[in-house]
Amino acid sequence: MRYRKLGNTGLIVSSVALGTMQFGGKMNMGNLGQEDTTRMVKLALDRGINFIDTADVYSLGESETLIGNALKGVRDEIVLATKVRLPMSENFNRSGATRVNIMREVEGSLRRLQTDYIDLYQVHGWDSNTPLEETLRTLDDLVRQGKVRYIGLSNLMSWQAATAVMLQTHLGLEKYVTAQMYYSLVGRGLEYEFQSFAEYHNIGILVWSPLAGGFLSRKYSRTNPAPAGTRFAEAGNFVPFDKEMGYRVVEALKEVAGRHDASPVRVALSWVLGRPAVSSVIVAARKAEQLEDNIRAVDLQLSDDDVGLLDAASDPGVPYPKWMVLQLDTAEDPRAKILHPERYADGGPWKDLRRTGWSG
Repeated sequence: MRYRKLGNTGLIVSSVALGTMQFGGKMNMGNLGQEDTTRMVKLALDRGINFIDTADVYSLGESETLIGNALKGVRDEIVLATKVRLPMSENFNRSGATRVNIMREVEGSLRRLQTDYIDLYQVHGWDSNTPLEETLRTLDDLVRQGKVRYIGLSNLMSWQAATAVMLQTHLGLEKYVTAQMYYSLVGRGLEYEFQSFAEYHNIGILVWSPLAGGFLSRKYSRTNPAPAGTRFAEAGNFVPFDKEMGYRVVEALKEVAGRHDASPVRVALSWVLGRPAVSSVIVAARKAEQLEDNIRAVDLQLSDDDVGLLDAASDPGVPYPKWMVLQLDTAEDPRAKILHPERYADGGPWKDLRRTGWSG
């Protein structure tokens, strides 16, 4: 196993984290019971994983309960993360990032996880019905009370995350240190703006669904679509992408995998592990052999040619305003090449579309 810092903190986590949506039977995402959960957790710990990520909403608390039982005697040896925000019942006040709901749900998570503190407490998404200051002050209170060590965000747009961080700074509140976001070879939207935001603010990205709901975990093709009962068939539509592009990516994964005598899964995970600002990649395997293969991705070193092939197959293009930012700040501004010549060693991060004389 290899390890990295958790965002801009001193906490060290495994570069691969154990995801837990497959634990419990209320989400149809794996339906693993206590025996299988305990076995998978033990395997993860034995292989060097020290970071486990869950959420209160995973099987409506069942996942946290199973994990709490599996971690008896070793809880203090690992970094434990969970989340709050999504509905836990039909009671509309048991949803959202309100003070009432966060205070209630943190107690529920602590009880189910059989612990008196949570290492990383994450807000599962933006709450447009609750004042942001209310959410942030409540999270700050939890840190001051010792119930939570660090806080993180999840599934926010760049402007939402930036607004939160600026408000935390202005009010002197505990700051977000991580952002749990979807990122994969067929879902590179994070690169439009959010990745740059995370780098600028030293926020560690925790990647969920790096295999795009399982699409990249098998050798799917146009003539061999995902069969019924597979993870992608069950949940793939939750991470939508262009299927034709997806099949191109799978072909590239096969080619690179052949070069390294590795599985396409390991190649896909290795690519994500090599992206900027990533603190850890969350894997949610159902079977021991799948988890073993996922973990081996940390030792797979892709060459520049490998990365280039994968990048080309999955290239989503550059949307506005990012292309204009690159045009003005890296192509047209003559200071860029003087101050950061290393960025232009291979031609630069952006071609000067207007062929300005001073950009060479």
